[in-house]
Amino acid sequence: MTDWPILTLVTFLPLAGALFIAFIQQETEVANRNARLVALYTTVINLCLALYLWSLFDPANPDFQFVEDVGWLGGNIDYRMGVDGISILFVVLTALLMPACILASWESITERVKDYMIAFLVLETLMIGVFCALDLVLFYLFFEGGLIPMFIIIGVWGGKRRVYATYKFFLYTLLGSVLMLLAILAMYVDAGTTDIRALLDHRFPPEMQTWLWLAFFASFAVKMPMWPVHTWLPDAHVEAPTAGSVILAGILLKMGGYGFLRFSIPMFPLASVDFAPLVYSLSIVAIIYTSLVALAQEDIKKLIAYSSVAHMGFVTMGIFTVTRQGIDGAIVQMISHGLVSGALFLCVGVIYDRMHTREIAAYGGLAKRMPLYAAAFMVFTMANVGLPGTSGFVGEFLTLLAAFQVNTFVAIFATTGVILSATYALTLYRRVIFGTLDKPDLQSIMDLNPREIAVLLPLLVLTVAMGFYPAPVLEVTGAAVNNLIHDHAAALATTATLGAGGN
Repeated sequence: MTDWPILTLVTFLPLAGALFIAFIQQETEVANRNARLVALYTTVINLCLALYLWSLFDPANPDFQFVEDVGWLGGNIDYRMGVDGISILFVVLTALLMPACILASWESITERVKDYMIAFLVLETLMIGVFCALDLVLFYLFFEGGLIPMFIIIGVWGGKRRVYATYKFFLYTLLGSVLMLLAILAMYVDAGTTDIRALLDHRFPPEMQTWLWLAFFASFAVKMPMWPVHTWLPDAHVEAPTAGSVILAGILLKMGGYGFLRFSIPMFPLASVDFAPLVYSLSIVAIIYTSLVALAQEDIKKLIAYSSVAHMGFVTMGIFTVTRQGIDGAIVQMISHGLVSGALFLCVGVIYDRMHTREIAAYGGLAKRMPLYAAAFMVFTMANVGLPGTSGFVGEFLTLLAAFQVNTFVAIFATTGVILSATYALTLYRRVIFGTLDKPDLQSIMDLNPREIAVLLPLLVLTVAMGFYPAPVLEVTGAAVNNLIHDHAAALATTATLGAGGN
C-alpha cells in the first residue's frame, strides 16, 4: 500500500488542473491551445495514477482499501475515502474516458475553450469522488455536484434545444436527489453516523427500510435511468456535445447501479427482496420497450441513447438477483457499456464533425470512403449487440444466467432484448456504412485521422480483450461481491428476526 493519500490525489488532481487553466489568458488561440494541453496532460497523468492505484489494490481483500479518514466538519461527519473491488473499477473507467473526451473535443470545441476544459476537469473530480466517498454526506455532495458541470456543458456547448434538455435533465435528477437527502437525514438520526462502513453493519428496522429504499431508489432510478423516468436521457444526449454524451453514458449512468450495490442491497436487505419483483418488471419493460423505440429512431444519437436504457435494464435485473453471477454480470455490463457506448458516441462525433448532421438518412456507403471508421464502428456495434468475443456478451450472459436461476420468465422476456438490440444496431450499421455512396456530400468525406484513431483504438482493444478475457475485472470484484452477498444474507436474517421479535 502507500502512506500518501493517493485517493485524494486521484480525486482532486483534475480540480488542480482546472484551477491552473483558470489563470490562463482568455480567448486567444494560444490560450485555447494551452487550455487543451493542460486538460489533456492532467487527465493522462490522472489515468496513470488510477492504473497505479489498481496495481496496488489487493483483490483478495474484501474490505475498503487506501482508506483516508480526516475530520472536517466535526461531530460524526468526516472526510472519509476508500475503494473496494467494486468501486475501484469505476474510478479507472472514469480516468480512462476523460483523455478520450478531451481529444474528441480538440477541434470541435472552438468557443470558450478554457471554460469547457475547466467544466470537464471539475466533473472528473466529482465523478471519481462519488466512487471513493465513504461518508454519506460526502457521497451526496459529489453525487449532486456532478449535475452542475454537466448542466453547464450541455447548456453552453449543446445543440439548438439545449436549454430545454438541460432543465429537463436537472429537474428530473434533482427531484430524486431531494428524497435521497431526506433518507440520509433519517439514517443519521437512527444510526448516529454517516460513515458508510458503520452503516453497512447497522440494522435498520424493517418498516424504515421500505421508505429508505424507496427514497434511494427514486434517485438511482432516475440516474441510470430506469423506465419510466428515462425520458430526460435521449434529449440530453442529442443536445450534448460529443464528449458530454460520452461521459453521460459512460460514467453518470453508472452511478445509479453503483448506488444500488453500495446502499440499497446491503443496507436495506428486506426492502430489496420485497421490491425485487418491481425492479424485474421495470427492467423487462426497459429492455423491450426502449429497444422498440430505438428501432424507430432516425437520429443516430437518440438511437444509441435509447439502447443505453435497454442495456441498463440488464444491469438492474442482475443486481437484484443478489447472486454472484448476477452482480458480476451487472458490473461487467456497466464497465462494458461505459467503453462501448462511449465509443459509439465518439463514432457519431466523427461523422458529425464532417457532415454536421446526425440523421441516419444523410449517410450510406461510408465503407467505400472510410474503411477504418467502418471497421471500428463494426466492432463497437457488435459489442453493443452482445456478440461473443466482445465485452457486451460477458455481462449480458451472466445477468441472464442469474435471472434464469431466480425467475425463468424474467430471463425469457429479457432475452428478447438481445434479439431486438441486434435488429436496431445492425439496421443502423447497414444504413450508415453499407449501400450506395450516392450522396454528393459524402463523395469527399475523409477517414479517421491520427487523433481519432488514438481516441478509438484503446477502447476497441479493451472491448475485444474483455470479451475474450474478462478475468482481470472478475478477479478484482470477486472478494467484494462475495462479501456483499454474504453480508446481505446475514443482514436479511438479522433484520427478519428483529422484525419478528418486534411483532
